[in-house]
Amino acid sequence: MNDDLRASNATTPGKPIQIRWFGRVGYEQALQLQEELVAGRIDGSSDQDALLLLEHDPVYTIGRTPDQSSLRKPEELPYPLVQISRGGQATYHGPGQLVGYPILDLRPRGQDLHRYMRALEETLIETLHSFEIAGIRREGLTGVWVGARKIASIGVGVRRWISLHGFALNVCGDLAPFTHITPCGIAGVEMTNMEIESGRDIGVEEVAHRAGEFFRARFE
Repeated sequence: MNDDLRASNATTPGKPIQIRWFGRVGYEQALQLQEELVAGRIDGSSDQDALLLLEHDPVYTIGRTPDQSSLRKPEELPYPLVQISRGGQATYHGPGQLVGYPILDLRPRGQDLHRYMRALEETLIETLHSFEIAGIRREGLTGVWVGARKIASIGVGVRRWISLHGFALNVCGDLAPFTHITPCGIAGVEMTNMEIESGRDIGVEEVAHRAGEFFRARFE
């Protein structure tokens, strides 16, 4: 499958994607920024594609689904829970994890959510390979894996073909918060991060800059 989702020059002016590193940001603050950027694209006040890269304060999120069994015992979660407009089951965000929120117009990129998610996976796989980590896809499962261990999650939303939400790549830090949920609703899944898989110290900002380069090459 061709996962190159660069916009066609026939339908867009080819403005460079704005890629911004924010550092550590509260979840609600980042969600508000996404909403503002998406609204600007929809009402025509902005024609700027963007990728927001950041870390979150500890938080659990779950998508639009009546089945919330992946939360296990919501009243016992050690951090706040936010229900949001992406698809998918529960996940955790926190320090040591690179979160990316693409605000992209998908109309000139084929209007194909399946291809879009596969392109996000491929961007993360390329990022991992640049750190000599063998990231892969697994048939029928969304996200990126190292062997049988999950290293990155993807959950997207679309509003009038403008994307929001995005991906979370585990770089370093504590994985224990994942044990309070069934991550992405996958029973028995083992989570991992880049430091574990590489055996060396890796910083989130370093990975953010690398991921931004691969994202730009794939989507711009």
